[in-house]
Parts: sequence; C-alpha cells; structure tokens
Amino acid sequence: MAITAQEVNKLRQMTGAGMMDCKKALTEAEGDFEKAVDILRKKGQKVSASRADRETKEGVVVTRVAENGAKGILLSLTCETDFVAKNEEFGAFANALIDLAVANGSDSKDAVMALPFENITVAEKIVEMTGKIGEKIDISHFEIVTAEAVVPYVHSNGKLGVLVGLVNASGADVEEAGKDVAMQIAAMNPVAVDKDGVDASTIEREIEIGKEQARAEGKAEEMLEKIAMGKLQKFYKENTLLSQQFVKDGSKSIAQYLDGVSKGLTVNAFKRISIG
Repeated sequence: MAITAQEVNKLRQMTGAGMMDCKKALTEAEGDFEKAVDILRKKGQKVSASRADRETKEGVVVTRVAENGAKGILLSLTCETDFVAKNEEFGAFANALIDLAVANGSDSKDAVMALPFENITVAEKIVEMTGKIGEKIDISHFEIVTAEAVVPYVHSNGKLGVLVGLVNASGADVEEAGKDVAMQIAAMNPVAVDKDGVDASTIEREIEIGKEQARAEGKAEEMLEKIAMGKLQKFYKENTLLSQQFVKDGSKSIAQYLDGVSKGLTVNAFKRISIG
C-alpha cells in the first residue's frame, strides 16, 4: 500500500525515529501505526518519548558574534552522555544551529526551534537526531548580549561559555580586556554586573541571612539591621562583577582594571551558561 509523507511524519513525531525507518516500518505494518511502533521498538528506534524525562547533563556550548561586534549569541546543545557530546556530528549540529540563528536574526530558543533545517524544522530535526543517536537532545540555553563590543569566551572543556558586553570600548586592548573579564565571569560566576542589577528577592534573602547570623552571634536586636546591611555590602563586593577582586591582580576590582585599560571602559551586560 502507498504510505503518505504525512503518515511518515506523524510516526516520526510519535517515536523520534528517522524518516526512512518510519516509512519502512509503516510499509511493513501496512499502515497500522501500533504495529509500526512495535516494529521500530524491536529495532531500538522508539526513544524520544521514553527519554523525555531524562536529564541532559552533557553537551557543548557555542558562541557567535556579529561582524560589527555589537551582538553575541550563546547557545548550548545538551545530551545525556559525554560520549555523545564529544561526537563530531553532535558538535557540528550545535554549530549549524547557532549559524542558522545568526543568519535569521533569531532572538529566542523558540524562534530557533521554528527555523527550517534540511526541509524540516529545527524542532523536528532534534526529534530525528534523538531517534538516531538514542539520547535526549535539547537546546537548553539561548542567550543574547548587545553592546558597543561583545567579547565571547568558551572554556577549554566546551561546556562553559560567556558573553561580555562592553561600553566605551575604544583602543587596541579592549578585546584582551574583554577576554580577561569573560574568564573572571567563568571562574567567579557573579550574580549581576553591579549592585543595581541584583534582584530584590536576593537582597531580601541576604539581609535576612545577615540578621540571623548576627542574632546567632548574640548581637542586640537593635543592631541587627545595621550589621545585616554591612554584610550586604560585602555580598555586593564578592558577588557583583564590577566590584569583584580581579583574579589576575588582587589589588584591583574589575571596575578599576577596566578603567585602567581605557578610561570609562565598563561592562553593561553579560551572560554565562554552564552544562553539568
């Protein structure tokens, strides 16, 4: 009997198996979907649904910066095992996805998933690759930074990536300074650029923790608020990027380091993603 492309696609969506495998299974099952699924299962093809709740703790991080240097994209493609993450085809797919995102001006994961890829969508291609590779695959992160100059960094293990947005970015040393700051972000994982970027819930939590610590130390109740605010300032210094001690030179903060590279040079945004 004749099997339609629509039927093949339906089975592929159900199972995550490849198109040719689905067509063969449907032909062998004479169009019976349940029998076709059984045929695929016997061949180890039905993996997508059964792996939907599996954790993707491995993968790769890739970055791209626009030709004018003012926009950067950070994307992670994740899987279940390091073996698959190191597979050449998997890495090539991650790079193809971010190139596609750049070419189409995509601004979100959903936008990328809807893009055409080899006559199907990216979302459908991911389902297809899940069936082929036998592991859950996902675009787990998609981040964008825009600035006068955006500098990317990917750690040597390929699982940690950073984008740094710089303003007042003039001078030959700006690129190197951006790399230094990106490595600082990778190592120290700040919560925000400066204290103004720290969300209210984090501030409230830190103040409450400060009060409880002071209370446990036997401090007077009327002193708790003042002590907690002092601890909050220490939190800002240790956990916001511009106030952090520069890893390469402990005598300077990141703000002081950047201003020393080029007067007024600073950071307006950053994104950091880590797999695992």
